[in-house]
Amino acid sequence: MAAKKVLIMGAAGRDFHNFNVIYRDNKDYDVVAFTAAQIPDIEGRTYPPSLAGKLYPKGIPIYSENDLTKLIEKHKVQEVIFSYSDVPYPVLMNKAAIVNAHGADFILLDATRTMIKSKVPIIAICAVRTGCGKSQTTRKVIDILKAKGRKVVAIRHPMPYGDLEKQKVQRFAEYKDLDFHKCTIEEREEYEPHIDNGIVVYAGVDYGAILKEAEKEADIIIWDGGNNDTPFYKPDLHITIVDPHRPGHELAYYPGETNLRMADVVVVNKITTADPDKVDIVLANSKFANPEAIVVKAASPVTIDDKDSIRGKKILIIEDGPTLTHGEMSYGAGMVAAKQYGAGEIVDPLPYIVGEIKKTFEKYPHVKGKKFLPAMGYSDKQIADLKATIDATPCDIVLAGTPIDLNRVLTVNKPIVRVYYELEEISKPDLKDVLKKF
Repeated sequence: MAAKKVLIMGAAGRDFHNFNVIYRDNKDYDVVAFTAAQIPDIEGRTYPPSLAGKLYPKGIPIYSENDLTKLIEKHKVQEVIFSYSDVPYPVLMNKAAIVNAHGADFILLDATRTMIKSKVPIIAICAVRTGCGKSQTTRKVIDILKAKGRKVVAIRHPMPYGDLEKQKVQRFAEYKDLDFHKCTIEEREEYEPHIDNGIVVYAGVDYGAILKEAEKEADIIIWDGGNNDTPFYKPDLHITIVDPHRPGHELAYYPGETNLRMADVVVVNKITTADPDKVDIVLANSKFANPEAIVVKAASPVTIDDKDSIRGKKILIIEDGPTLTHGEMSYGAGMVAAKQYGAGEIVDPLPYIVGEIKKTFEKYPHVKGKKFLPAMGYSDKQIADLKATIDATPCDIVLAGTPIDLNRVLTVNKPIVRVYYELEEISKPDLKDVLKKF
């Protein structure tokens, strides 16, 4: 029987993992291409032969998702495997209709089928949307485990935007590792807080090979999820965060609802800054989808180093990029801190955006008029345009609501005040209680 012609729709992460665990070295399938979406400039590459396996001596080409229908027809594709995250159901089904209309099956792989079993206990921290608060929840869990004397290693959801062969297995323990691997701002946002906390973090492309390395130095492994994707490893404890600032999204985005339904623990975050009615909606939906899950109510209070540094000042707010772009949040930690610490005028950067940053505002029109600047930095050009936009914006201070120290990435003509945020549980049982039982 001839091998089935397969195309994998992705965004430089889940797509490669699905290929590695299901299709690599599997003679029943012929993966003719990957397509790429969400992240700029990740198409036009090749999934290299060293990662693709012996069935693909030339590797596998990666195209823009705009070429999807042409590729289906050209290669007579029989199955299209949808393999990226944080997608609303209407958009997901629109893509299914397009694929079906061009003669191919549209497939969502079972989440557990793509999970690798670890020799070391796994705690997975996931969410129903990007920007719910995975990072601070991960830090909280790690701090609890460290206090118990556990050797904790984090494995982060992939962000391989460069040379895929060189990024097969990445280990980050020091700031110089970020420079060595030529990390983007988005990568730094996820890796740097772990380094600050004295935690080794792994990432890359081949999560089977990554797991083998992490197991050598860990008592417990934390799966630090990306967007609202499901875990790559079979968790012994599955924690999912929901966000009452976006009520209803927990039942309306792929694969966030899957995470909610699989969770052992549901953390309802940002309770103190959300409308109580919206909190009730999220609590009700969570109970409907997963009545057996333990519910932990939490907040993510923000702080800055000098509480008077922004009072009355003209400020430019920079927020975490993905949270505000495809995460669709209308504000982030920077805006919360600006109001909390008495900032004066909040300057709209829109008249001053240039180059790649201007393209970001065009791609995500909902960010216009919100008076913040997404911390976009997927390439040197994008970082340069981010710097140029900051330099041109007339303000006294830059208030950075990203999880990193932007001063390590760029030098601008005005001071940067950094916003910090940590998880604070406000109900019982809390995460310490949950982990004690675990």
